[in-house]
Amino acid sequence: MQQLSSRLVDWLKEKAAGAGARGAVFGMSGGIDSAVVAVLCRRAFPENALGVLIPCHSIPEDMEHARLVADRFGIATETVNVDAVYDALVDVLPGADGPECVAAASNLKPRLRMATLYFFANRLGYLVVGSSNRCELGVGYFSKYGDGGVDVMPLGNLVKSQVRDLARHLGISREIIDKPPSAGLWAGQTDEGEMGLTYEQLDAYFTTGKVSDAIRRKIEDRMARHAHKRALPPLPPF
Repeated sequence: MQQLSSRLVDWLKEKAAGAGARGAVFGMSGGIDSAVVAVLCRRAFPENALGVLIPCHSIPEDMEHARLVADRFGIATETVNVDAVYDALVDVLPGADGPECVAAASNLKPRLRMATLYFFANRLGYLVVGSSNRCELGVGYFSKYGDGGVDVMPLGNLVKSQVRDLARHLGISREIIDKPPSAGLWAGQTDEGEMGLTYEQLDAYFTTGKVSDAIRRKIEDRMARHAHKRALPPLPPF
């Protein structure tokens, strides 16, 4: 884990230098993935790492966990509450407050966060660093132009168990490591519940391929349906 963390820190420095960026900005959601990204960015850019807390009708505990990480590792933060912006959009979008639009309305939240992060990135000359891991990217479990709208993804080749190992190595609080992963899109929402797959199953698929036929079909069906998220918009071949 020491070698991995050092290589990721060096990689972040390299990507920033290649883009002519001065540092990194990242969202701090209170979850394990964003906590790991925050600590790696703090190590890569000691004076130029900015964590942004962007509550949007968020669970208070998540914001408390984000502040816990920031305080423990000395990470500079900004807090931008987008509750009112989200409410204004829901108010003017037809049917956005209806029960059939829960997913569509919820996806507004990560897209508002993306816009907020790029405001800071543009203002400061920083890269936007995302926190998606290999499992999420593989099955398309992210919002297109939301949490998928970033410049670099240092955890993109790590499955969830590897992220947990790295979090333990970095000294991230146990309560953050052990809590059920959630995008915080609505009360009670969890990653595994929404996907209908466990991270243990996804880890096994992406590292060894040893899963049941039923799980394999479920994963590969999801991968096929969400392939568009992992590619640039297609262009006509003429």
